[in-house]
Amino acid sequence: MTDTNITSGDMYNAFLHGAYEVVSNRQFLNKINVFPIQDGDTGTNLSSLMETIINESTKGETVKKTLESFSDAAIRGARGNSGIIFAQYIYGLSMEISDNEFINYDQYALASKKAAEYAYDAIEQPVEGTILTVMKDWGEALIGQVGSSNTITELMSAAIVVLNDAVVKTQFQLKELRKAKVVDAGANGFAFFIHGMLEYFKKGNTIDPNSINKLQRDSIGVDIEHDMNIEITYRYCTECLVRADGVDTKSIKKSLSPLGDSLIVIANKNQIRIHIHSNEPERVFEVLRQNGNVEYQKVDDMKKQQDTMLRRKSDIALLTDSIADVPQEFIDAKQIHVLNLNILFENTSFIDKLSITPKQLLDYSKDSKVLPTTSQPDEKSIENILLYLSTHYKSLIVMTVSKQLSGTYSTIKRVANRMESGDFKIDVIDTKQNSGAQGLLVAKAADLISEGYPQKEIVDTITADVARSKILVRVKNLDNMIKSGRLSTTTGKIGKKIGLKPIVTLDEEGKGALDSISFTTKASLNKLVKHVKKIMKNHIIESYSIVHVDNLEEAIEVERLFTDLIGKKPRYITETSSIIAVGAGAGAVALSYILKK
Repeated sequence: MTDTNITSGDMYNAFLHGAYEVVSNRQFLNKINVFPIQDGDTGTNLSSLMETIINESTKGETVKKTLESFSDAAIRGARGNSGIIFAQYIYGLSMEISDNEFINYDQYALASKKAAEYAYDAIEQPVEGTILTVMKDWGEALIGQVGSSNTITELMSAAIVVLNDAVVKTQFQLKELRKAKVVDAGANGFAFFIHGMLEYFKKGNTIDPNSINKLQRDSIGVDIEHDMNIEITYRYCTECLVRADGVDTKSIKKSLSPLGDSLIVIANKNQIRIHIHSNEPERVFEVLRQNGNVEYQKVDDMKKQQDTMLRRKSDIALLTDSIADVPQEFIDAKQIHVLNLNILFENTSFIDKLSITPKQLLDYSKDSKVLPTTSQPDEKSIENILLYLSTHYKSLIVMTVSKQLSGTYSTIKRVANRMESGDFKIDVIDTKQNSGAQGLLVAKAADLISEGYPQKEIVDTITADVARSKILVRVKNLDNMIKSGRLSTTTGKIGKKIGLKPIVTLDEEGKGALDSISFTTKASLNKLVKHVKKIMKNHIIESYSIVHVDNLEEAIEVERLFTDLIGKKPRYITETSSIIAVGAGAGAVALSYILKK
């Protein structure tokens, strides 16, 4: 680097320094995260962006090509409001820088001012007193010194005084920040990044990218000192990456605007990144699928994040996967954490229970010769959620779908063994069940946590209850059993012709099994009644649930019948996950129970 010019190597190394500063201050940024939602993830989101930029970008022959590489990585790795705004800012820089071997201060200053305008344009309703304001003030401060004969370091040092002042002022520009007595987290994150860049221009030393990745993995607990009690109008922070050519971002904004707030749409070549807070993420993705190929989806439950930060009810966290069917209101009341599994269909990945409904998935796949498939979570995703829970709880119980049906248990167990420490105990339970039976076990564990039982006693109780739990699924439509190969095409056709009505279950090891076969709906129901009567001769049913695949009417009929038979109402009736819906088929209804010890 010279005193007056910036090379591609300078820009690359300056970004590394900026990224290091952001990741170093991740937990601080999480702590002061108040606006727009106090969900404590701004630092995590910005750190994730920086990690993607560093790991997936390369130094180009020119400053422009280096920035283009940063921009391509940023649009893929951006998360949250501030992360996506930051990605658009980087895109603006890449667009406004000339494609020369090096640039001078004046060119950098002008590009920075223009980059802030790109960020503003991406947002449906820009709010002052946020990262946007600080980006704008930084650009204007740089422009104010254009034409000076001072060095780049001297000019940036002078402009950074304005930047620091702009960050401080955010505390007084938004009522939420005034009340909490903190500055805007996104704005502070941007300032950390610029400070890191300046550090490189001052000293010229380089940073190993691996040191940034290590920082990102480190866990540092923090105390949250301010509860703003901000009402969450739109619950789910919904994001995705769409690949399409020639899509009009204004048209997408218009289509998505009625579905929520905090809408941001950014584009880079043939990639479009969308961020919106919505109560209907499945409708958001439905709109976007009509505009291109949805390559990435993310849905964060901001209510759960806020409750975990500020209104945590226990020191023991409870985590299950989305195959466990439990009503959402119970999950909310007991603060159960859910690892939502992925569903793959026709080159698109969906998030179970969040980005697609069972009915939508069945409608999409009914004319297809192949069924949607499930994808177990990768170790990085599990590591992230365990790391998150470890910063808010003292210990964790994980309850997974049967390991005979999915690799989820083994993957979580492997990650947990690496991450468990004396300060954070992790127990992983294979429920050997799925759907309603898994849900009943999870619900009982949540009750025991609420009642203050110690973790060992909870784990011992639930582990014993696994053998006393059962699920019986009345399959109404054989199409999906045929597509999945559980019934041969020939047998399936015969079965459909004669009205075959199987009841399927899981055996003691958690493997799929056939319980009984009937030839009419009434006979199938009678088999279920007969099973329960036989069980009740020697046992007491402690609790039971009814789950269904888009068939509430029949589920209510089953409820009436078994309320009389068992002598009490089911613990709950709820719809299954999309994953269960694919396996059981349209119209299926399942009865699950736990026997009393």
